[in-house]
Amino acid sequence: MTLALNQTAGAPAKAAHAGIRRWLWTVAGLVFLMIIVGGATRLTGSGLSITEWKPITGALPPLSAEIWADEFAKYRASPQYQLLNNGMSLGEFQFIYWWEWGHRQLGRFIGLVYLAGFLLIALRRLLPARQVVTLFGMGLLLGLQGTIGWIMVASGLQPGMVAVAPVKLTLHLTFAGLFFASVVAFATALTPLRRVEPARGRALAWLLLLLLFVQVALGGLVAGSKAGFTFNTWPLMDGTLVPAGSQLFAQTPFWENFVDNVALVQFNHRLGAYVLFAVALWNLLALRRAAPASGSARRATALAGLVLAQSALGIVTLLLVVPLWAGLAHQALGFAVLAMGVVHVTRTEQAARV
Repeated sequence: MTLALNQTAGAPAKAAHAGIRRWLWTVAGLVFLMIIVGGATRLTGSGLSITEWKPITGALPPLSAEIWADEFAKYRASPQYQLLNNGMSLGEFQFIYWWEWGHRQLGRFIGLVYLAGFLLIALRRLLPARQVVTLFGMGLLLGLQGTIGWIMVASGLQPGMVAVAPVKLTLHLTFAGLFFASVVAFATALTPLRRVEPARGRALAWLLLLLLFVQVALGGLVAGSKAGFTFNTWPLMDGTLVPAGSQLFAQTPFWENFVDNVALVQFNHRLGAYVLFAVALWNLLALRRAAPASGSARRATALAGLVLAQSALGIVTLLLVVPLWAGLAHQALGFAVLAMGVVHVTRTEQAARV
């Protein structure tokens, strides 16, 4: 995340990089939108409606009744239709199809926007070679994310499957988080510091960012296993704070409990939230005590507030048994917290290098 951290304050640097920052924040905003659309695709059960991966020709939607019939026939041959949606009408199929098609189209658009900006920067040499190489690596990460998305969909088209594999959904979400974080970090690093201040709390800032990524991954497992539709009480789970070991580790082999056992998957996500909030509060108190008027203290306050709001929203989502609006809001706010964590780390590292 420590990208382009040799920037110093000053009007020339700020002016030179203003266009690049706007491009990066546009990409970040599109990825944020993609997270919301992806969540809606998952919660509406739309992710397996398109059974083929055609990066180029797949950009065109069905334009005739004949093509719609062909697409519907392909879906009717899938395990999800046969085991879960048997009897679905063409109109119902079109509803889920448009969600998945829109999700894929937005992915293509993000790729084009990123490629156009990268080529402009590289050809006009607007940044040093090291930073251009970093942007190229980020582009590879974006391409890998698209590939993982298809691998995820393919897992749900296997015999006997009615949804994608939780581990592959988690990989898809986590890699989206990695790309999103890298874009936010680069954009923040190109923004000059308003004032020089001592670097404080570097270790805690990095720990918070690590915990945020862990929590995103745990949330992906909850989504993939549909664990949010079970144990819809808080703070207790099935009448107790800590479910019995026989319930948490009921499956064999042992490791499968961490991805397929809804009790353990949800319990781990709850524990992750408690640990994350505790560390965010610790970071806030430490920075407020050391430098109450500093930028790092203000960022720590904002980060702790966001973590608290996200935790509260997660509880509401659970108690309401994951309605669409709450599920999407929870996922969106989670990535807003991640963005704040990335900004906090990047600014802390900048301060350490000034």
